[in-house]
Amino acid sequence: MKIGSVLIFGVLLAGSLFAQDPPSRVARLNWLIGNVSFQPSGVDDWAAATLNYPLTTGDQLYADAGARAEIHVGPNAIRLNGESAFGFLNVDDRTVQARFTQGAMEIRLRLLEDDDIYEIDTPQGAVSLLRTGDYRVDADPGRNAVMVTAWSGEAEVLANGRSYIVHARQTGYFAEGAEGDIRSANPVDDFDHFTADRNLRDDRVPNPVHVSQTMAGYEDLDEYGTWSETPDYGWIWAPRVNAGWAPYHQGRWAWVEPWGWTWIDEAPWGFAPFHYGRWAYWRSGWVWVPGAVTHRPVYAPALVVFVGGPRLGGGTVAWFPLGPREPYYPAYHVSSNYVRQVNITHVTNINVTNNVNVRYVNQQAPGAITAIPERGFAGSRTVRDAGRGFPSQSTAQSAAQGAVIGTSPGVVPLRESVMGGQGGGRQPRALVARQVVAKSAPPAPAVSFEARQQMLRQNAGRPLAPEQVAQIRQQQPAAVVNRAPVRISPAASPAAPSRPVPVDRPAGRIEDVRPGNVRPMTPGVLSGRPDATRPDVGRPAPERVEPAPRPAERPAERRPEFRPEVRPAPQPVRPETPMARPAAPFQRPVERPLERPVERPQPSVRPQPEVRREAPPVREPRPEPRKEEKKDEKK
Repeated sequence: MKIGSVLIFGVLLAGSLFAQDPPSRVARLNWLIGNVSFQPSGVDDWAAATLNYPLTTGDQLYADAGARAEIHVGPNAIRLNGESAFGFLNVDDRTVQARFTQGAMEIRLRLLEDDDIYEIDTPQGAVSLLRTGDYRVDADPGRNAVMVTAWSGEAEVLANGRSYIVHARQTGYFAEGAEGDIRSANPVDDFDHFTADRNLRDDRVPNPVHVSQTMAGYEDLDEYGTWSETPDYGWIWAPRVNAGWAPYHQGRWAWVEPWGWTWIDEAPWGFAPFHYGRWAYWRSGWVWVPGAVTHRPVYAPALVVFVGGPRLGGGTVAWFPLGPREPYYPAYHVSSNYVRQVNITHVTNINVTNNVNVRYVNQQAPGAITAIPERGFAGSRTVRDAGRGFPSQSTAQSAAQGAVIGTSPGVVPLRESVMGGQGGGRQPRALVARQVVAKSAPPAPAVSFEARQQMLRQNAGRPLAPEQVAQIRQQQPAAVVNRAPVRISPAASPAAPSRPVPVDRPAGRIEDVRPGNVRPMTPGVLSGRPDATRPDVGRPAPERVEPAPRPAERPAERRPEFRPEVRPAPQPVRPETPMARPAAPFQRPVERPLERPVERPQPSVRPQPEVRREAPPVREPRPEPRKEEKKDEKK
């Protein structure tokens, strides 16, 4: 009995340790235009959004009028139109759950594994994306309604306690307290043309060979650098930069929970090489060494080590990048399994105990060390701005002889650290407070940064352990911020528990949905074929209520095979403002036949009735005569 109790306790302890690990992936804000505001988890202020910022649970975005933004989660893209309010309720190893209360958004799923969950929660219902494909969601708070369009793929909508399926080339209209209405897909507008162009850009990027397809930011590597193979490091990537360039020099530091100090690079390609792999000084220049290809590499906030000691003096922060096959020991609280997985691309046999006595090859490399004042570091200022008037070169020379203090600089973050040093963000607060309907229960709301800051001082700037956050939540209930109300749909099943960091497995390929999914810049209906179906493994099968077919049309699943057709631009049903519909709930575009029938000439003379002839009797085959019989017949 005692042995069994010990085993059960061990299993529960291991599970709790895995559950406390941060997620192995994040979302990347990889493109924006116009005024896009950002609210990090744990604060109630808004800042101007910046490229390459890692987005995770609790973060929110607002695209102002005329602005647009694009977010990548691995190979999958999320795009926001102007006047759109978007936020992440949950981002972990198997779930991407977003809240969307206003505007128009597109989701392009190129990779959806059997246990992945993609869910968009709106005030009128929860949208689950069941297959790879191209989807659009429009939310109109004025009409209290939402539209879900599947250009390809298949989506399930839980609205008003019922479940609806939106198939490829269909649009579903869902209003508060009304039955869902599903018809043919809406005609395209300017936002659809924009997303089609962005999809074409993604399609031109070949499937990665030297890195995993799930690595955030891989799509920029071929455009901004070159690959080559070396005998020492295997495959390396060299960015196209000016002479004297060095990694972790052009950017800023920000405080991102739960990882802590995170590097935000300024380069358009500056995500993957700074959160995965290692850097090496090779042939008078810096190259990125991604290491072994794994199915899902584990995200790291910054693969650097910091330098301290009496040579630097007080008030200075210095760092340099890790080199190939050098271990990374996170400053945040993780399990031993996480330490192995975050290093598996370069170090397979790792000692999970942090050893600061490692000899680091890049500490003596030319230009490797960067040093700035501590006040600029904590204020999330760029290295360029913080280093003005600072003797960075002489300080870097001193840091080359200093002691490595680990992956935490020992600096307590400020509020500016959380905001990324940015200001000028704006969003109507009414959009944040709108309740959304969810199928999966999201994690608990974040604890405010002000409530964490006192414990962060006690931790000497190291991120808090999950037990410390739970203690704050229990002792200070008012410290919870960004509490956007969420109502779980009665038709939804309980959320599956979080899982540990995935164990490495062979890399796969993106399930390609390129052929004809969208026709770029062509007026009319977005055309193409639906993507290949895949079994819904591990998902419960809720009761599906299909809308009754109307007399003038047949259900979409009984239609003949769709064939692309070039048609003149119809009058748009809705203008640029999302959900701006006419008086009727739906104004269907006039549908033309998919194939024009062949016109046959009419005969001038009335044809005579056809005379039927009886088939001749079937004769049995006569056996072939032998050679002797043939000779007798000739005689």
